[in-house]
Amino acid sequence: MSIQPLPSIAPARSIYFAEVLMARASITPQDAGCQSYLIYKLEKLGFVCEKHSINGVSNLVARWGQGPVQFAFSGHTDVVPPGPLDKWKSPPFSPVISKNKLYGRGAADMKTGIAAMLAATERTIASLDKEKVSFWWLITSDEEGEAEWGSKWIAEYLASKNVQLDMCLVGEPSASASTGDTIKIGRRGSLSGTIHIAGKQGHVAYPKAAVNAIHKASNVINALTKYPFDKGSDDFPGTTLQITHMDTGSFTDNIVPSAVRVEFNVRYSWQFDQNGLATLLRSIIKSVDTEAEVSFSRPCEAYLSKPNSNAEHCLIACVEKAIRGATGRYPVISTSGGTSDGRFFASEHTQVVEVGVPNTTIHQINEHIHVSDLLTLEDIYTDILKFVGGR
Repeated sequence: MSIQPLPSIAPARSIYFAEVLMARASITPQDAGCQSYLIYKLEKLGFVCEKHSINGVSNLVARWGQGPVQFAFSGHTDVVPPGPLDKWKSPPFSPVISKNKLYGRGAADMKTGIAAMLAATERTIASLDKEKVSFWWLITSDEEGEAEWGSKWIAEYLASKNVQLDMCLVGEPSASASTGDTIKIGRRGSLSGTIHIAGKQGHVAYPKAAVNAIHKASNVINALTKYPFDKGSDDFPGTTLQITHMDTGSFTDNIVPSAVRVEFNVRYSWQFDQNGLATLLRSIIKSVDTEAEVSFSRPCEAYLSKPNSNAEHCLIACVEKAIRGATGRYPVISTSGGTSDGRFFASEHTQVVEVGVPNTTIHQINEHIHVSDLLTLEDIYTDILKFVGGR
Protein backbone atom coordinates (compact mmCIF):
# COMPACT_ATOMS: atom_id res chain seq x y z
CA MET A 1 0.00 0.00 0.00
CA SER A 2 1.34 3.40 -0.97
CA ILE A 3 0.93 5.88 1.87
CA GLN A 4 1.31 9.61 1.38
CA PRO A 5 1.66 12.16 4.21
CA LEU A 6 -1.24 14.49 4.92
CA PRO A 7 -0.91 17.80 3.05
CA SER A 8 0.12 20.78 5.18
CA ILE A 9 -3.24 22.43 4.45
CA ALA A 10 -5.99 19.90 5.10
CA PRO A 11 -9.21 20.01 3.00
CA ALA A 12 -11.37 20.34 6.16
CA ARG A 13 -10.71 21.72 9.62
CA SER A 14 -11.58 18.48 11.36
CA ILE A 15 -8.97 16.60 9.33
CA TYR A 16 -6.35 19.23 10.15
CA PHE A 17 -7.20 19.13 13.87
CA ALA A 18 -7.05 15.33 13.81
CA GLU A 19 -3.58 15.52 12.26
CA VAL A 20 -2.35 17.86 15.00
CA LEU A 21 -3.73 15.72 17.84
CA MET A 22 -2.76 12.33 16.40
CA ALA A 23 0.85 13.47 15.97
CA ARG A 24 1.17 13.65 19.76
CA ALA A 25 2.11 10.35 21.43
CA SER A 26 -0.35 10.69 24.31
CA ILE A 27 -0.24 7.16 25.67
CA THR A 28 -2.24 6.80 28.90
CA PRO A 29 -2.01 8.80 31.12
CA GLN A 30 0.18 11.18 29.15
CA ASP A 31 -1.47 14.08 27.36
CA ALA A 32 1.61 15.07 25.33
CA GLY A 33 0.40 18.62 24.78
CA CYS A 34 -3.00 17.80 23.29
CA GLN A 35 -4.92 19.75 25.91
CA SER A 36 -2.60 22.74 25.66
CA TYR A 37 -3.42 22.88 21.96
CA LEU A 38 -7.15 22.63 22.73
CA ILE A 39 -6.85 25.44 25.28
CA TYR A 40 -5.12 27.62 22.69
CA LYS A 41 -7.94 27.04 20.21
CA LEU A 42 -10.83 27.25 22.70
CA GLU A 43 -9.63 30.44 24.39
CA LYS A 44 -9.60 32.13 20.97
CA LEU A 45 -13.29 31.19 20.72
CA GLY A 46 -14.11 32.76 24.09
CA PHE A 47 -13.92 29.73 26.40
CA VAL A 48 -12.65 30.06 29.94
CA CYS A 49 -10.27 27.13 30.36
CA GLU A 50 -8.90 25.37 33.41
CA LYS A 51 -6.23 22.67 33.23
CA HIS A 52 -5.84 20.43 36.25
CA SER A 53 -3.06 17.92 36.86
CA ILE A 54 -4.29 15.20 39.22
CA ASN A 55 -1.93 12.36 40.15
CA GLY A 56 -0.26 12.44 36.75
CA VAL A 57 -3.54 12.84 34.83
CA SER A 58 -4.34 15.95 32.78
CA ASN A 59 -7.92 17.23 32.89
CA LEU A 60 -9.34 20.12 30.89
CA VAL A 61 -12.50 21.91 32.02
CA ALA A 62 -13.57 24.69 29.63
CA ARG A 63 -16.76 26.77 29.63
CA TRP A 64 -18.46 29.13 27.20
CA GLY A 65 -21.67 31.01 28.01
CA GLN A 66 -23.72 31.47 31.16
CA GLY A 67 -27.06 30.08 30.04
CA PRO A 68 -29.33 27.78 32.08
CA VAL A 69 -29.01 24.85 29.67
CA GLN A 70 -25.90 22.94 30.74
CA PHE A 71 -24.48 21.08 27.73
CA ALA A 72 -21.13 19.27 27.73
CA PHE A 73 -18.84 17.49 25.31
CA SER A 74 -16.77 14.75 26.95
CA GLY A 75 -13.72 13.07 25.50
CA HIS A 76 -10.19 11.83 26.13
CA THR A 77 -6.83 12.65 24.61
CA ASP A 78 -5.05 9.48 25.75
CA VAL A 79 -4.61 6.44 23.53
CA VAL A 80 -3.53 2.85 24.06
CA PRO A 81 0.07 1.82 23.24
CA PRO A 82 0.68 1.19 19.52
CA GLY A 83 2.02 -2.34 19.95
CA PRO A 84 4.72 -3.72 17.59
CA LEU A 85 5.88 -0.79 15.49
CA ASP A 86 7.09 -3.05 12.69
CA LYS A 87 3.52 -4.21 12.15
CA TRP A 88 2.30 -0.72 11.29
CA LYS A 89 2.21 0.34 7.64
CA SER A 90 3.22 3.82 8.75
CA PRO A 91 4.42 5.27 12.09
CA PRO A 92 1.44 5.27 14.52
CA PHE A 93 2.01 8.87 15.58
CA SER A 94 2.57 10.23 12.08
CA PRO A 95 -0.97 10.43 10.68
CA VAL A 96 -1.29 9.75 6.98
CA ILE A 97 -4.06 9.40 4.43
CA SER A 98 -4.15 6.58 1.91
CA LYS A 99 -7.10 5.81 -0.37
CA ASN A 100 -9.24 8.27 1.60
CA LYS A 101 -8.50 6.53 4.92
CA LEU A 102 -6.83 8.28 7.84
CA TYR A 103 -4.27 6.04 9.58
CA GLY A 104 -2.67 6.44 13.01
CA ARG A 105 -3.22 5.76 16.69
CA GLY A 106 -6.28 7.69 17.82
CA ALA A 107 -7.87 7.76 14.36
CA ALA A 108 -10.94 6.03 15.75
CA ASP A 109 -10.50 6.18 19.53
CA MET A 110 -10.98 9.10 19.83
CA LYS A 111 -8.92 12.04 18.63
CA THR A 112 -11.07 12.40 15.55
CA GLY A 113 -14.09 12.87 17.82
CA ILE A 114 -12.33 15.76 19.52
CA ALA A 115 -11.22 17.16 16.15
CA ALA A 116 -14.78 17.02 14.81
CA MET A 117 -16.15 18.85 17.84
CA LEU A 118 -13.43 21.50 17.65
CA ALA A 119 -14.28 22.14 13.99
CA ALA A 120 -18.01 22.15 14.79
CA THR A 121 -17.43 24.61 17.63
CA GLU A 122 -15.56 26.95 15.31
CA ARG A 123 -18.40 26.75 12.80
CA THR A 124 -21.21 27.43 15.27
CA ILE A 125 -19.87 29.55 18.13
CA ALA A 126 -20.95 32.84 16.54
CA SER A 127 -24.53 31.58 16.24
CA LEU A 128 -24.84 30.18 19.77
CA ASP A 129 -26.67 32.10 22.47
CA LYS A 130 -24.50 32.54 25.58
CA GLU A 131 -27.59 33.53 27.56
CA LYS A 132 -29.30 30.27 26.62
CA VAL A 133 -26.56 27.66 26.99
CA SER A 134 -23.47 26.93 29.05
CA PHE A 135 -21.22 24.91 26.74
CA TRP A 136 -18.62 22.75 28.50
CA TRP A 137 -15.60 20.87 27.18
CA LEU A 138 -14.59 18.08 29.58
CA ILE A 139 -11.41 16.32 28.43
CA THR A 140 -9.16 13.86 30.28
CA SER A 141 -5.97 11.92 29.59
CA ASP A 142 -7.02 8.86 31.63
CA GLU A 143 -9.88 7.06 29.94
CA GLU A 144 -7.90 4.09 28.63
CA GLY A 145 -6.23 3.47 32.01
CA GLU A 146 -7.65 3.09 35.50
CA ALA A 147 -9.92 6.12 35.01
CA GLU A 148 -9.66 7.06 38.69
CA TRP A 149 -8.47 10.64 38.22
CA GLY A 150 -9.97 11.57 34.86
CA SER A 151 -13.66 12.03 34.06
CA LYS A 152 -14.58 10.72 37.50
CA TRP A 153 -12.62 13.59 39.04
CA ILE A 154 -14.09 16.08 36.55
CA ALA A 155 -17.64 15.03 37.47
CA GLU A 156 -16.85 15.46 41.15
CA TYR A 157 -15.26 18.84 40.43
CA LEU A 158 -18.38 20.05 38.62
CA ALA A 159 -20.55 18.84 41.49
CA SER A 160 -18.38 20.81 43.94
CA LYS A 161 -19.15 23.91 41.83
CA ASN A 162 -22.89 23.09 41.91
CA VAL A 163 -22.92 22.44 38.16
CA GLN A 164 -25.56 19.89 37.11
CA LEU A 165 -25.33 18.93 33.46
CA ASP A 166 -28.52 18.57 31.46
CA MET A 167 -26.89 16.89 28.46
CA CYS A 168 -23.51 15.28 27.84
CA LEU A 169 -22.35 14.28 24.37
CA VAL A 170 -19.49 11.73 24.44
CA GLY A 171 -17.24 11.55 21.39
CA GLU A 172 -16.40 7.85 21.66
CA PRO A 173 -16.50 5.75 18.46
CA SER A 174 -20.09 4.49 18.53
CA ALA A 175 -20.77 3.58 14.90
CA SER A 176 -20.67 0.08 13.43
CA ALA A 177 -20.03 0.62 9.72
CA SER A 178 -20.43 4.36 9.07
CA THR A 179 -20.76 7.45 11.20
CA GLY A 180 -24.32 7.97 12.39
CA ASP A 181 -25.52 4.40 11.97
CA THR A 182 -25.43 3.74 15.74
CA ILE A 183 -25.51 5.85 18.90
CA LYS A 184 -25.19 4.65 22.47
CA ILE A 185 -27.49 5.85 25.24
CA GLY A 186 -26.19 3.59 28.00
CA ARG A 187 -23.68 0.93 28.92
CA ARG A 188 -23.66 -2.14 31.10
CA GLY A 189 -21.76 -1.87 34.34
CA SER A 190 -18.69 -3.95 35.15
CA LEU A 191 -17.52 -5.52 38.40
CA SER A 192 -14.53 -7.82 38.84
CA GLY A 193 -14.26 -10.25 41.71
CA THR A 194 -11.65 -12.46 43.37
CA ILE A 195 -12.51 -15.59 45.35
CA HIS A 196 -10.03 -17.39 47.62
CA ILE A 197 -11.07 -20.96 48.38
CA ALA A 198 -9.19 -23.13 50.88
CA GLY A 199 -8.84 -26.92 50.90
CA LYS A 200 -6.37 -29.35 52.43
CA GLN A 201 -3.27 -30.52 50.62
CA GLY A 202 -2.65 -34.22 50.28
CA HIS A 203 -1.48 -37.05 48.04
CA VAL A 204 -3.78 -37.83 45.11
CA ALA A 205 -3.60 -41.53 46.01
CA TYR A 206 -5.23 -40.81 49.38
CA PRO A 207 -8.05 -38.38 48.54
CA LYS A 208 -9.96 -39.12 51.74
CA ALA A 209 -7.15 -37.46 53.69
CA ALA A 210 -7.30 -34.27 51.59
CA VAL A 211 -9.80 -31.62 50.53
CA ASN A 212 -9.44 -30.63 46.89
CA ALA A 213 -9.75 -26.86 46.60
CA ILE A 214 -10.43 -27.10 42.85
CA HIS A 215 -13.43 -29.34 43.47
CA LYS A 216 -14.79 -26.83 45.99
CA ALA A 217 -14.14 -24.02 43.55
CA SER A 218 -16.02 -25.92 40.83
CA ASN A 219 -19.13 -25.95 42.98
CA VAL A 220 -18.85 -22.21 43.55
CA ILE A 221 -18.28 -21.58 39.84
CA ASN A 222 -21.27 -23.71 38.94
CA ALA A 223 -23.49 -21.72 41.31
CA LEU A 224 -22.31 -18.41 39.85
CA THR A 225 -22.57 -19.37 36.19
CA LYS A 226 -25.99 -21.03 36.61
CA TYR A 227 -27.54 -18.17 38.55
CA PRO A 228 -30.56 -16.73 36.64
CA PHE A 229 -29.52 -13.09 36.27
CA ASP A 230 -31.84 -10.77 34.35
CA LYS A 231 -32.12 -11.46 30.62
CA GLY A 232 -32.22 -7.82 29.63
CA SER A 233 -34.50 -6.31 27.02
CA ASP A 234 -34.53 -5.23 23.39
CA ASP A 235 -32.87 -1.98 24.47
CA PHE A 236 -30.38 -3.28 27.02
CA PRO A 237 -28.34 -6.52 27.21
CA GLY A 238 -28.83 -8.69 30.27
CA THR A 239 -26.36 -9.44 33.05
CA THR A 240 -23.62 -11.97 32.32
CA LEU A 241 -20.83 -13.50 34.42
CA GLN A 242 -17.59 -14.95 33.09
CA ILE A 243 -14.82 -16.79 34.93
CA THR A 244 -11.60 -15.18 33.71
CA HIS A 245 -8.82 -17.01 35.61
CA MET A 246 -8.01 -19.80 38.09
CA ASP A 247 -4.73 -20.25 39.96
CA THR A 248 -3.64 -23.03 42.31
CA GLY A 249 -0.01 -21.99 42.61
CA SER A 250 2.78 -24.40 41.78
CA PHE A 251 1.65 -27.53 39.96
CA THR A 252 2.56 -31.11 40.84
CA ASP A 253 0.53 -33.92 39.33
CA ASN A 254 0.38 -36.04 42.50
CA ILE A 255 -0.68 -33.36 44.97
CA VAL A 256 -4.25 -32.32 45.77
CA PRO A 257 -4.22 -28.49 45.73
CA SER A 258 -4.85 -26.76 49.03
CA ALA A 259 -6.00 -23.37 47.68
CA VAL A 260 -7.50 -21.80 44.57
CA ARG A 261 -7.85 -18.20 43.46
CA VAL A 262 -10.76 -17.63 41.09
CA GLU A 263 -11.14 -14.40 39.11
CA PHE A 264 -14.40 -13.38 37.47
CA ASN A 265 -16.09 -10.42 35.84
CA VAL A 266 -19.75 -9.43 35.68
CA ARG A 267 -21.24 -7.14 33.04
CA TYR A 268 -24.52 -5.99 34.50
CA SER A 269 -27.61 -4.15 33.38
CA TRP A 270 -29.01 -0.90 34.71
CA GLN A 271 -31.31 -2.94 36.95
CA PHE A 272 -28.37 -3.48 39.32
CA ASP A 273 -26.09 -1.11 41.16
CA GLN A 274 -22.60 -1.97 42.40
CA ASN A 275 -23.52 -2.52 46.06
CA GLY A 276 -26.62 -4.59 45.34
CA LEU A 277 -24.77 -6.79 42.86
CA ALA A 278 -21.83 -7.33 45.24
CA THR A 279 -24.25 -8.36 48.00
CA LEU A 280 -25.96 -10.85 45.69
CA LEU A 281 -22.68 -12.36 44.45
CA ARG A 282 -21.35 -12.73 47.97
CA SER A 283 -24.52 -14.52 49.05
CA ILE A 284 -24.32 -16.95 46.10
CA ILE A 285 -20.71 -17.80 46.92
CA LYS A 286 -21.28 -18.12 50.66
CA SER A 287 -24.28 -20.39 50.09
CA VAL A 288 -21.84 -22.93 48.63
CA ASP A 289 -18.71 -22.28 50.70
CA THR A 290 -19.11 -20.27 53.90
CA GLU A 291 -15.33 -20.03 54.32
CA ALA A 292 -14.66 -18.55 50.89
CA GLU A 293 -13.14 -15.06 50.89
CA VAL A 294 -14.51 -12.62 48.32
CA SER A 295 -13.31 -9.19 47.25
CA PHE A 296 -14.32 -6.86 44.41
CA SER A 297 -12.39 -4.46 42.19
CA ARG A 298 -12.60 -2.20 39.11
CA PRO A 299 -16.26 -1.20 39.58
CA CYS A 300 -18.00 0.63 36.74
CA GLU A 301 -21.65 1.54 37.24
CA ALA A 302 -24.26 0.87 34.56
CA TYR A 303 -26.34 3.72 33.15
CA LEU A 304 -29.23 4.25 30.75
CA SER A 305 -30.40 7.61 29.42
CA LYS A 306 -34.09 7.81 28.58
CA PRO A 307 -35.82 10.22 26.19
CA ASN A 308 -36.95 13.54 27.61
CA SER A 309 -40.56 14.57 27.00
CA ASN A 310 -39.32 18.09 26.22
CA ALA A 311 -37.88 17.57 22.71
CA GLU A 312 -36.00 20.89 22.83
CA HIS A 313 -34.01 19.68 25.82
CA CYS A 314 -33.77 16.01 24.77
CA LEU A 315 -30.26 15.16 23.64
CA ILE A 316 -31.38 11.85 22.12
CA ALA A 317 -33.90 13.69 19.92
CA CYS A 318 -31.32 16.34 18.95
CA VAL A 319 -28.79 13.68 17.98
CA GLU A 320 -31.33 11.70 15.94
CA LYS A 321 -32.39 14.87 14.11
CA ALA A 322 -28.77 15.85 13.37
CA ILE A 323 -27.90 12.37 12.08
CA ARG A 324 -31.04 12.32 9.92
CA GLY A 325 -30.01 15.66 8.42
CA ALA A 326 -26.42 14.61 7.75
CA THR A 327 -26.95 11.04 6.56
CA GLY A 328 -30.60 10.74 5.54
CA ARG A 329 -31.26 7.95 8.03
CA TYR A 330 -32.06 7.46 11.70
CA PRO A 331 -29.49 5.74 13.94
CA VAL A 332 -29.80 2.44 15.73
CA ILE A 333 -29.97 3.08 19.47
CA SER A 334 -27.60 0.78 21.33
CA THR A 335 -26.25 0.03 24.80
CA SER A 336 -23.67 -2.55 23.72
CA GLY A 337 -19.92 -2.48 24.29
CA GLY A 338 -17.64 -2.10 27.25
CA THR A 339 -17.57 0.63 29.85
CA SER A 340 -17.53 4.34 29.04
CA ASP A 341 -16.66 7.57 30.83
CA GLY A 342 -20.28 8.51 30.21
CA ARG A 343 -21.09 6.63 33.41
CA PHE A 344 -19.49 9.41 35.48
CA PHE A 345 -21.85 12.06 34.10
CA ALA A 346 -25.07 10.08 33.69
CA SER A 347 -27.89 10.56 36.19
CA GLU A 348 -31.66 10.84 36.35
CA HIS A 349 -31.18 14.49 35.37
CA THR A 350 -28.31 14.17 32.87
CA GLN A 351 -28.79 12.54 29.48
CA VAL A 352 -25.63 10.98 28.07
CA VAL A 353 -25.33 10.02 24.41
CA GLU A 354 -22.27 8.67 22.60
CA VAL A 355 -21.85 9.68 18.96
CA GLY A 356 -18.66 9.00 17.05
CA VAL A 357 -16.91 7.40 14.11
CA PRO A 358 -16.91 3.62 13.47
CA ASN A 359 -15.25 1.48 16.12
CA THR A 360 -14.12 -1.39 13.89
CA THR A 361 -10.37 -0.69 14.21
CA ILE A 362 -10.06 0.73 17.73
CA HIS A 363 -6.95 -0.43 19.64
CA GLN A 364 -5.75 -2.34 16.56
CA ILE A 365 -2.54 -2.20 14.55
CA ASN A 366 -3.06 0.24 11.64
CA GLU A 367 -6.04 1.90 13.33
CA HIS A 368 -7.92 3.96 10.75
CA ILE A 369 -11.20 5.49 9.62
CA HIS A 370 -12.52 6.69 6.29
CA VAL A 371 -12.10 10.45 5.93
CA SER A 372 -15.78 10.76 5.01
CA ASP A 373 -16.74 9.42 8.45
CA LEU A 374 -14.83 12.26 10.11
CA LEU A 375 -16.43 14.89 7.87
CA THR A 376 -19.88 13.46 8.55
CA LEU A 377 -19.23 13.58 12.30
CA GLU A 378 -18.24 17.25 12.02
CA ASP A 379 -21.56 17.99 10.31
CA ILE A 380 -23.53 16.02 12.92
CA TYR A 381 -21.82 17.82 15.80
CA THR A 382 -22.41 21.16 14.10
CA ASP A 383 -26.15 20.58 13.90
CA ILE A 384 -26.33 19.26 17.48
CA LEU A 385 -24.74 22.47 18.74
CA LYS A 386 -27.20 24.57 16.72
CA PHE A 387 -30.17 22.60 18.08
CA VAL A 388 -28.98 22.84 21.69
CA GLY A 389 -27.64 26.37 21.87
CA GLY A 390 -28.59 28.27 18.73
CA ARG A 391 -30.33 31.62 18.79
